[in-house]
This record gives sequence, C-alpha cells and structure tokens, in this order.
Amino acid sequence: MDIFGGWSSKKADIPIDLVILMIAGLTMVIAGLLLFPVYLGLLPYYENGLYGLLIFIYALQITVLGKTPFGDVPQRPLSVLILGIFVACVGIITCFIPDLLKEIPRFLLFICFGPGGIILLLQMFFSKGKFPMWRKKGGILMTLALNCAAVYSLSIFISILLIDKNFISGGLVAFSVLLYGVLIFFLTAVLYKIYALYPDNTERQSGGVKLSDDRAVILITGVFMVVLGILLIPVTIGLLPFSGSAQLGLLVVIMSLQMVAFGNTPIRSFSRTWPLVWLGLFFGSLGIISCIIPWILVPTLTFIIALLNIGGGAIPFIKMLLSKQRDKGTDRGFVPQVIKRLFLTQMLLNILSVVFGTSMLVKNLIPGPVIGIVLTANGSVLLYLLTLLFKIDEMKMGAE
Repeated sequence: MDIFGGWSSKKADIPIDLVILMIAGLTMVIAGLLLFPVYLGLLPYYENGLYGLLIFIYALQITVLGKTPFGDVPQRPLSVLILGIFVACVGIITCFIPDLLKEIPRFLLFICFGPGGIILLLQMFFSKGKFPMWRKKGGILMTLALNCAAVYSLSIFISILLIDKNFISGGLVAFSVLLYGVLIFFLTAVLYKIYALYPDNTERQSGGVKLSDDRAVILITGVFMVVLGILLIPVTIGLLPFSGSAQLGLLVVIMSLQMVAFGNTPIRSFSRTWPLVWLGLFFGSLGIISCIIPWILVPTLTFIIALLNIGGGAIPFIKMLLSKQRDKGTDRGFVPQVIKRLFLTQMLLNILSVVFGTSMLVKNLIPGPVIGIVLTANGSVLLYLLTLLFKIDEMKMGAE
C-alpha cells in the first residue's frame, strides 16, 4: 500500500530548461542565505566557488538549450555549442583554481547579468511573441510577464554589485541575492503551469547540432572530468592552488542535475519520480554549499562520491560477469563492431570509476599525478562513448 497516495510513484515530467532554472534558483537562494552569516564574519566564504558555479550554470543553458544570456539562438549551431563548452571550462577553472583567472569571472558574470538582463528585458517588451501577446491573453501569461520583468531588473541591479559590492551594505547584498533566487523559483513554477496549459511551448526547434539533452549533459560531464584531471597534475606537484571543496561541490551539482533531469544516478537509472527529484535537489544543495563555504562538507561529500563511484563501477561489472556465466555456450550471432566497442568502453569507465572512488576513500593509495591521469582518461573515455552513441544513432536511422 502506498501511504503517500501514489505521489511517491508519480512521474515527475519536468523539462530540462526548468531543471536548470531550479538549480539556478537553488544556488541563489542558498547563496543569499549563507551571505548573511558570511557578512557577519561567522562563516568563511569562497567567492570564486560561487562565481564559477554561476558561470557553469550559464554554460549548461548555452550547451544544452542553446540559450545565451542575450536570448535564444535558433537550432543551436555548432558555434553556440563551442561557446557553451568554453564558458563551462571558465566556470570549472574558476571553481577549482583560486584567482587564476583574476577578474575574468567577475567581468563575465557582469556581462551575463547586466547587458544580458537589459537585452532580455527589451526583447520581452518589444518582441511580438512575448509581452504584447501575453498582455492580450492575460491570466498566467501576465504573471509570467511581471515575473520576467522582476528577474531581469534584479539581474541588472546585481550586475552593479559585481562592479562595486560596497555599493550597499552586506545585508542588502545577501537579501538581493536571496530575492533573486526566490524570483527564479517562482518563474520556474509559472513556466511549469504554462507548459501544462500550452504543451507546444516545451518543444524546441530541431536543426543545428543533433545532440539530445542527456547527451549534452554527458558532453559537459566529460569536459568537466578532462579539465579536472589536467588541472590536478600541476596541483598535486605544488604548481597551482586548488579548492577541493568547490571541486566536490561542482561534481555533486552535476550529479544532482542528472538525477532531477533524467533520473540517472552513478549506480543506475531510475524512473524520475518526485521523491527522486527532491533527493536530487537535496544533493544539489550540499554541492552548492560546498562550492561557497570551503571545507565544511568535504568529508561527507568525499565519502558519498567515493561510495557512489565504487558502487556505480562495480555493480555493472558484476552484472556483466554474471550475465556471461548465464549465457555461456549461447550463440548470440553477429555483433556489430560498434556495439563491441561500446561494451568495452562502458567496462573501462566502470574500472576507472572504481579506481577513482577507491582513491578518494584510501588516502595516498594512488600518487596525485596518477589520479589526474585517471580522471583525464575517465573524461576522455566518456567523450569517446558519446561518439559511439552517435554512430549507433546513425545505424538506427539507416536501418529505418
């Protein structure tokens, strides 16, 4: 008997653009709440962690959705995909290596919040398909217009704080960030209702780079692992500073996004139910806190990520061995070469996942530079897996 009246098994059908908005809203709400004790001197604060996380969220919108801070780009051309990957790299480096990029992250965020907010506000008022139409139809569409105007206006105000954070008191800065997050959450709820009323709005234009949402996230994850692995090599030999808490935090945020958007966890894929969504957002909250407040959650997140990597790598490997034992002597017939490569690639990813997870649990088990090489290999294999999936798609299309 389901004591929750079926709610626990109800499918959570949330479009990917709303999932990214939820992560953005959660980031700003948590940042706003944490900034109150930070400005009172009660908590340490890693500014680059917050900046890097925000830049990474912008990169997700560009890469996955084809949405730039200045508006949507129809059909997501290759140039936009490359831009998204570049912005993601800037966000990752900003999180991991304190002050390496100097004022670049602050300037990039100023462009996104300031000029980006102004252009989006003007587009909303003067585009025929937006405010003029929303005003005619009224109802929840007018609520959307007011909400968007508030979000864009506050975005412009926050851009001023990025230039001079002493423009107002610390408490007002924290309140402004918190309010911005609340408005994004409210916008997400309004859009969720509008998508239910107008289902056609959830459909994005086809064309451009053929990359599904889940594979776009795989691409970003692969880039994350490669950049992390490359950076860890000079870090472990003392050539660069490093923020381990922000690294763990950003990794957990990526895991959270995959859970909420697709039901994917490092261990296995699940049906995307509401309890899984809330669990994903809870993990995302831990990751956001770890990015902003250094070291406070490092032991907890290290243990969780290590177990998930070991379990996620070992379970499929054990299943494969049991399956081979079960199917021994069975003639499977011809297996295409690309399927064999896919199988070997997945097995290699599982082995690298177990190695990485074990190295997190057992300190000094693997030399630091070797861990960097393992992570770089993990990301590279993940990107290779993506190319194999493209080839399988082409084979399916050719067979139809």
